[in-house]
Amino acid sequence: MNRNKYTKKSIKKLMALLFITVFSISAMLAPTSYAISAWPSNVDIVSSSAIVMDVDSGAVLYEKDADAQYYPASITKVLTALVALENSKLNEVVTYSADCVYKNEGNSSHIGRDLGEQMTMEESLYGMMLESANECAYAIAEHVGDGDVNKFIQMMNDKAKELGCTNSHFSNPNGLPDPTHYVSARDMAIISRAAYQNKQFVKICGTKSYTIAPTNKHAEPTLLNNHHAMYNYYQTNRYLYDPCLGGKTGYTVDAGATLVTYAKKNGMTLVAVTLHGDTATYYTDNINLFNYCFDNFVAHDLSSQSATNSDNLIGKLGALNSDNKYIMRGESSKVILPASASLADTTNKLVPSTREDVAAEMQYYYGDRYVGSADLIFKKAENVPYPFHNIDAEKGGTEVKFFRIDIMLILIILAVLAVLYVSYRLLRRKSGEILLKRKRRTDTRPRRSGYRKKQTKKS
Repeated sequence: MNRNKYTKKSIKKLMALLFITVFSISAMLAPTSYAISAWPSNVDIVSSSAIVMDVDSGAVLYEKDADAQYYPASITKVLTALVALENSKLNEVVTYSADCVYKNEGNSSHIGRDLGEQMTMEESLYGMMLESANECAYAIAEHVGDGDVNKFIQMMNDKAKELGCTNSHFSNPNGLPDPTHYVSARDMAIISRAAYQNKQFVKICGTKSYTIAPTNKHAEPTLLNNHHAMYNYYQTNRYLYDPCLGGKTGYTVDAGATLVTYAKKNGMTLVAVTLHGDTATYYTDNINLFNYCFDNFVAHDLSSQSATNSDNLIGKLGALNSDNKYIMRGESSKVILPASASLADTTNKLVPSTREDVAAEMQYYYGDRYVGSADLIFKKAENVPYPFHNIDAEKGGTEVKFFRIDIMLILIILAVLAVLYVSYRLLRRKSGEILLKRKRRTDTRPRRSGYRKKQTKKS
């Protein structure tokens, strides 16, 4: 009796496992309908070109002629700072040459450095970013370029290309007018987003004031102030914007007013870029853009979620599809959607990753708009093969032949076989019981009288 109970419980467990497996596969194979609503864009600005991008995901929330080319003016210094921070140390001594001083002061932004003056790289970066000092930008370029400013300019263009910029070219490190020095709002947002991944850059552009210690040419300290009016009360408090994290201003007659601004609210860190604006409205343009985006978009954090039903990872991860325990989402996994939309409205695709600690990247789309991504990273990378083995190179794979035993699939097959075996045994047992009952009925059934008489006669 106890044995029968144990057998029944085992059967129930196996049947439950099979039901869950079949239900899960059916759910993943079921077609999904997506109700795509209109993308929010009802905001007016004066600037000729603009874009708002989420710093974490790279999703573009708003754009206006974002690929048109304009002079960037001093927002060029965001790229100068990024290249310098990646190729030097903050305590390195920067010496100001004749070209630094005499080619970059005069009527342009400067802090009055002298020939042969020495400051640290950190002090020079603060001078460039807070006061937009052109001689600091030039000195930084000469120093990192081993005395050759053109070498640094090539590094700037190489970095822009590496980041994916396609409508920009840089001819100097400070943004002074040059026919071959131009940028698009989209490219500037890409550069600004990359710069904000650097912790030292975040600290510098988010500093309201800084003091340069006395140097070999200046006996008194030099006080620097952040000129971004949305962030620091320097000349006016009219444009102060509480979510603002800092940024970089720019202006020349040819470029007009240009601006890079970072702001954070509602779980979103955004960067806004405006080009060819008006000095009377470029701050209000940025404020209007931020307010509209914060009011009309919602950030969906995927880092703490398991795979959603829209992921459909089975079949996409290949050898990894049976090892969910080895895969988790990266910390910066985020999707930005209109407030009226949900994750169920998104589609996604899996793309290979070139980073060693990342198995792949899941890119999310709302209609045809990229809205964010989730890095799928290894918990135990040494135990898990790369997910794009056995795939041709033209399809994004490695062409490496790899065979792996799928434990989960084996367990499912064994479960099915176990159910079939138990069912077979139960049927045989039931059949035996039926036959036995029939035999017993036959043996206990009264025999016909004619048959008895015949037997008696014969004996």
